[in-house]
Amino acid sequence: MRSSIRVGLSALGVCALVVPAAQAASPQQAEQEPPKRAEAVGYCGAVSSVDPYATQVGLDVLRRGGTAADAAVATAAALGVTEPYSSGIGGGGYFVHYDASTGEVETIDGRETAPASAREDMFLENGQPIPFEEAVTSGLGVGVPGTPQTWQRALERWGSKDLGEVLRPAEQLAREGFVVDETFRSQTAANQERFSAFPATRELFLPGGQPPAVGSVHRNPDLADTYRQLGTEGVQALHSGDIGDDVVKTVTEPPVDPAAGRNVRPGGMTGADLRDYRVLDQAPTHSDYRGLDVYGMAPSGSGGTTVGEALNILERGELRPADKTGYLHRYLEASKLGFADRNRWVGDPAYSDVPTEQLLSDEFAASRECLISDDAVIPAPAAPGDPGSPQGCEGGRGGGEPYEGPHTTHLTVADARGDIVAYTLTIEQTGGSGIVVPGRGFLLNNELTDFNFRPVSPGVPDPNLPEPGKRPRSSMSPTIVLRDGEPVLALGSPGGATIITTVLQTLTGRVDRGQSLAEAIAEPRASQRNSATTDAEPGFLAQPEAAKLEALGHRFESTDEIGAATGVERLPDGRWIAAAEPQRRGGGAAAVLIPTP
Repeated sequence: MRSSIRVGLSALGVCALVVPAAQAASPQQAEQEPPKRAEAVGYCGAVSSVDPYATQVGLDVLRRGGTAADAAVATAAALGVTEPYSSGIGGGGYFVHYDASTGEVETIDGRETAPASAREDMFLENGQPIPFEEAVTSGLGVGVPGTPQTWQRALERWGSKDLGEVLRPAEQLAREGFVVDETFRSQTAANQERFSAFPATRELFLPGGQPPAVGSVHRNPDLADTYRQLGTEGVQALHSGDIGDDVVKTVTEPPVDPAAGRNVRPGGMTGADLRDYRVLDQAPTHSDYRGLDVYGMAPSGSGGTTVGEALNILERGELRPADKTGYLHRYLEASKLGFADRNRWVGDPAYSDVPTEQLLSDEFAASRECLISDDAVIPAPAAPGDPGSPQGCEGGRGGGEPYEGPHTTHLTVADARGDIVAYTLTIEQTGGSGIVVPGRGFLLNNELTDFNFRPVSPGVPDPNLPEPGKRPRSSMSPTIVLRDGEPVLALGSPGGATIITTVLQTLTGRVDRGQSLAEAIAEPRASQRNSATTDAEPGFLAQPEAAKLEALGHRFESTDEIGAATGVERLPDGRWIAAAEPQRRGGGAAAVLIPTP
């Protein structure tokens, strides 16, 4: 029997004795926010998310004997209350699961899909892309949601509780409310103008016409009722019931205030689109990195292939702790090449031939790594390689980076059995489409704007153009790492296309640079996505290595923050480390069931 199973059974015995004696807390009291911690260590399970209320909900589910899948769904539902501008049942996501009893990693693709009315030129007008803001804040940009089916499928495969029981804490949280923090207030303020254009959105998120005050209590009784209906009737309430009817009406007849003077384009979603939607069970991507097995999300996700390809490139060189400048240089260059190949080759595999295995092959990595020089940068945008026929070191110039919204949310959970979930979910832009479904309490996504509006490189086939029923390419990168079938760590992040670089930088910081998981998450970040300039946080630019990188030819553009990662790590003695951001997005919330020093 594998050692992780023995540890898991031993932990189960301890937890069976200790945990039921504790009283499951009410998910939260409206006037009291649970504590935030960037790191927690202990036994019997761990939860890490961006929000302390959501983390507490997941922890309480574990306390009541729930599995990692049960706790992940409960945490995600709570984030739909407290972080509604980044997640919710109006969106989709990717769910990656490790089963300690089998040693298997499996995934659920709950990505949104384009309606049957979608066409390749749906975001063009007179041959030119429509204004991006008009695509974002519209019915046109709304994809068919996949989150409720993801929850249901995860519970069917790996859960011990039904949907109604798992949704109940989030329902209570929505009804009782949570304390508004500065992150929630500032995100509301940033969306105030467009939220004001929709009466249902304005009523929910702009009390008295203004963003809610820090310290006030925000309640969402409509969402509480929606959760209750989903828990009672199941996900068919969305896909073939009256919740779905309301979604279709909102998409096709956006409820905009005429006085707002905003051009809000309708979408073409139908009830048939909702009825036809299915989440997909699929195998993960797999990369071998320095003796570790790294599992991620396969296409329609681009995270698994791009992180994996970059790791394969980096594995061919030394990233020793003493040479931070050299490490960062190679990290940025590997990211650049990974994005060049991602933009050319990755899309929904049901619509184009995505060479997943070839992108992750050692032969292809060798053909890309040899382009990297220790004393110069690869001119950007770099041309993609040919994974089907990797030959030599053929460089050249490629197309630019398509836009992808910067927000999303990620949670990571482990249970006493040793099961792990890395789950990233989204409604795309902060605030999604900006349109709340009237009477339902949730925002609709704008995920179809993740399609390229026209080919990135004219005359070159583009796998990410809109088509009926197609899943837009995503950068979400929930990742689980094993060694010899045993869990090592799991992590992920929000941040649009910067998710990929955040996961890559955090992984290499932990594996190659000797950082703890918490230190790797807190490390100042830079994100190179095959562009002439690299986004970098102020803390990154303040390091002496930044000037040395500029001397090599790197060019940086300052950005306030990149990503908001969470993760868990298994220690040899069976304890869990839960880790979250210390500061980004106001700091995350990491917790374990039975803390130890």
